[in-house]
Amino acid sequence: MARWRPGDRREPTTAMIRVDQAGEYGATRIYAGQLAIMGDHVPMARAIAGMAEQEERHRAFFDRMIAERGVRPTVLQPFWDVAGFALGAVTAAIGPRAAMACTVAVETEIDLHYQQQLDALGEDDPELSAAVLDFQAEELEHKQAALDHGAEQAIGYPVMSALIRAGCRVAIAASKRI
Repeated sequence: MARWRPGDRREPTTAMIRVDQAGEYGATRIYAGQLAIMGDHVPMARAIAGMAEQEERHRAFFDRMIAERGVRPTVLQPFWDVAGFALGAVTAAIGPRAAMACTVAVETEIDLHYQQQLDALGEDDPELSAAVLDFQAEELEHKQAALDHGAEQAIGYPVMSALIRAGCRVAIAASKRI
């Protein structure tokens, strides 16, 4: 990935905050859907609950940034509410490894997304950069935990992963603007 250079167009920080808040909100809904199906009966549910707590902390940070900086949230929030929960519920219904495959796919795209933001921010917004860097590290921990729980052994892993990753890219692009 090429780094930002003088003269390159930068993504406004307002769009970054809007899309990051939407993404973290969507992540909390995915985990809520998974836990609604799994309950406490599956050993992986404890790992998912821990990831959900971190995503909630990430979302709360971006909620605060939206309020403090006067950023318009995405109007797609009600859609992400339903879509995130449905994605979580469907993958959990397929099985615990499918739920973990969902996490790997989402976190792969979020890692790339956060890295693009860090490259674009440079040193322009230390508060946002520090948070994105911290959250990126935790997202990578989620991805590794999901891999450790057998995500790649999920039925139809390559197809499921590709579809979820494509959906994430669409959600990111839409939430930046809408």
